[in-house]
Amino acid sequence: MTAVFGATSTTDDVLAGVDLKGKRVLVTGVSAGLGVETARALAAHGAQVVGAARDLAKAQRATTEVRTQAANGGSLTLVELDLASLKSVRSCADALIADARPFDVVIANAGVMRTPFGHTQDGFETQFGTNHLGHFVLVNRIAGLIAPGGRLVNVSSSGHRYSDVDLEDPNFVHTPYDPMVAYGRSKTANILFAVEFDRRHHARGVRATALHPGGIRTELGRHMPADELEKLVAQINAQLAAAGQPPFQWKTIPQGAATSVWAGFVASADDVGGRYSENCQLSPVTDGLITPGSPGVRPYALDPERAKALWAKSEEMVAEQF
Repeated sequence: MTAVFGATSTTDDVLAGVDLKGKRVLVTGVSAGLGVETARALAAHGAQVVGAARDLAKAQRATTEVRTQAANGGSLTLVELDLASLKSVRSCADALIADARPFDVVIANAGVMRTPFGHTQDGFETQFGTNHLGHFVLVNRIAGLIAPGGRLVNVSSSGHRYSDVDLEDPNFVHTPYDPMVAYGRSKTANILFAVEFDRRHHARGVRATALHPGGIRTELGRHMPADELEKLVAQINAQLAAAGQPPFQWKTIPQGAATSVWAGFVASADDVGGRYSENCQLSPVTDGLITPGSPGVRPYALDPERAKALWAKSEEMVAEQF
């Protein structure tokens, strides 16, 4: 009987009894939070983890426990990757291709949230450029390294509900900048990228999926003032109380990373391919009201035609076709 996991399941719960010896995994964003925990859980179960990070010294310090807990042939090696620089992204991809060893799973975990208005080194709005375009180029460049039967796991967010992508004005040239709208656009893009990648690679046995890890206190929220975060939680709790539901609960980091490892190694590929999950379960698709903290994905984030259009726009923006 297949185990059923939920919001309180941890990485160790999800991977209990799972042997990952011989599996090779790329995880981006291993200098803090979910990336470090994802790498730890995978290496502890025997996976050979390649961790990508912008600041290698910080990542080296943050992943001491990953190496300590690696078992059954598990390991961690680090590679430099700055998703806000396509030069860095391409250099990282070139190094992985030169190494030539395949990956069973790629977990696109790194990201930024609610940043002040700014641009990447290539002139893209910071959140869209970092969260989507950086991963878009990296993953497509190394797509041939993902072995048949492998998966791409994009860490998105319920924040995708704030906004669909804007293919006419992705860099907020004509649109007033709102940090949460920009975050929403980038997280919708993460889902749409998985939808189209899944369509393109399904025939060779490679699947792609996206997920929401949950509300977790990590470095991701560093651009949000503490009082604003408190106000947001209070607002959410007021809505939940009005709906007769219990108050919002933060997830621990092991609970937050659980859906990533579940989607990569435990869930059926046919179940999650081209889909969106949260709390280690598939999310319902809904256009209606979604209570904060409740599961649900917006239809626009899974729209296959929208996914194709985003792919074409992304290729245009990075001046590279895949």
